[in-house]
Parts: sequence; C-alpha cells; structure tokens
Amino acid sequence: MKNLTFILAFLLFCAACSTSRKTKGTDRALDELQALMSGTFTSAAQAARDSAFYDITLHMYPIWPDKGRWLYVEQAVTAMPGRPYRQRVYKLEQAGPQSFRSVVYTLPEPEAFVGAWKEPARFEQLSPEALELREGCAVLLERQADGSFVGGTRGNGCESTLRGASYATSRVTIREGLIVSWDQGFDDSGGQVWGAVKGGYEFRKQ
Repeated sequence: MKNLTFILAFLLFCAACSTSRKTKGTDRALDELQALMSGTFTSAAQAARDSAFYDITLHMYPIWPDKGRWLYVEQAVTAMPGRPYRQRVYKLEQAGPQSFRSVVYTLPEPEAFVGAWKEPARFEQLSPEALELREGCAVLLERQADGSFVGGTRGNGCESTLRGASYATSRVTIREGLIVSWDQGFDDSGGQVWGAVKGGYEFRKQ
C-alpha cells in the first residue's frame, strides 16, 4: 500500500512538472511574439522604392500587462500622425503547440485614445470588457523553424463594409524587425475593392 501511494504521488509530481514546463514554454513563446509585434514600425522604405505603397506608420504597444498579452494598435499615414485611420486592440493567445491567435477588438471611443501608444496608462480607465470583438477577424499564426510567425485570417468571416466590401482578409508575417501585413477587402463576388494589390506592406521597426 505504501509503495502504491508513493508511485501515485510520484506520477502526480511528474504530471505537475510537465504542465509547468508546458506553461513556461507557452509563456515564453507568447512573450516572444508580443516582443516582435511591439514598437513603432514604418513602411517608408517600401514607399520610397514603390509608389504603389503609401508611407504608413504603425504603432503597437502593450497595455494591461496584468490582464494578459494585449496590444494597442494605431495606424496612420506618416504625414498625418494625429489622424489614424485604424485603431484596434489585439489579444495574443495560444491556439496550439506551435500556433497562436491575435484576436481583434475595436474601441468604444477610439478618438479618445489617439496617441495613447505613448501613454499606455490611459487604458487604465477602460476594461477589456468594454471592447467589441471583431468576429471572424482573428489572425492565426504558425511559428516557423526560423523563429518567424506566419498566418492570416480564415475564410471570409471578417465583415467589412469599407468601399463596398463584404469581407476582409489579412495575411501576416512577423519576424525580428519586420512585419509584413497584407489587408484586402472583397465584395460579394470576390472582387477586390480595397487594399494593396501587389503584395503586403512591409513595416520595419524603428
């Protein structure tokens, strides 16, 4: 009986150690993904060599560090930094052993948070529950052997009404110092109505 008790205790200890290792591994991977996505990025170099692309500045900075891995996202034409055309909040989650999910939310009053990437404390007045989930717009990312993360949205479930669109898609590659993001909008017949045509925007970290 004593031997059986010892064996059961040992097995429980091993299971706890395995769970702890998996949790730490997941935390490290999510921390790495968040670090790669955090900072100020610009497409200036791409715009300089190809007039099909605009000079865009992208800010992504962590908020609510005690509530998980959240990023405030602000995107604007570089010449008009005070007039962002996109403001979002992303939540980074584990989706599988080597896969991750960036869940997309909108802010209830985005104009109140323009420039908040410089002052993350401004989000203390807001709770995650106040955000609105963009159904079908989550970006699923697979970790590659070279350490990069590659993926995109799935299907046509990310609703968009911009310029006559019915749905939007995103394809993303994230690696050290670079985020390539290709956002496109399509109408009911599958014709593209907005977004880059030649390829994704190349945002280089500043």
